[in-house]
Amino acid sequence: MPGWVRVVLKPLSGLEGFMFKRGMKVQGRPLLKLATTGARTGERRETVLAWFPDGDDFVVVGSNAGAARHPGWVFNLDANPEATIDLGEGEFPVTAEMITGDARDRKWAEIVETSPGYGKYVEKTDRVIPLFRLTRRTT
Repeated sequence: MPGWVRVVLKPLSGLEGFMFKRGMKVQGRPLLKLATTGARTGERRETVLAWFPDGDDFVVVGSNAGAARHPGWVFNLDANPEATIDLGEGEFPVTAEMITGDARDRKWAEIVETSPGYGKYVEKTDRVIPLFRLTRRTT
């Protein structure tokens, strides 16, 4: 990502936190705060994402608004699937699993039906947009 893009986007990163704290939605979806461990740095990284239910689990979409590259949190979860999420009432631990194959295709169709804006992201990129299932850990 060019440096000027980071400079432009940096002030917007606080907008996600503002929206999360106020219980706002994106594309009609509730938000969660995902905390991962940086794949390269080992440092805590937080991002706010819309989520979709999957039984008792939570599904998040690595769309990056259709950019050519996955968002950083995807690489973080690949390197360390142990994470935490906050729905606005405090954090709890989860384990992330990438959804693949037919299960991914079915979930993607459900996501696009529920929130059609996600379908437009596929038109902007050549990559397969990853989906992750976040399952609450009891330990």
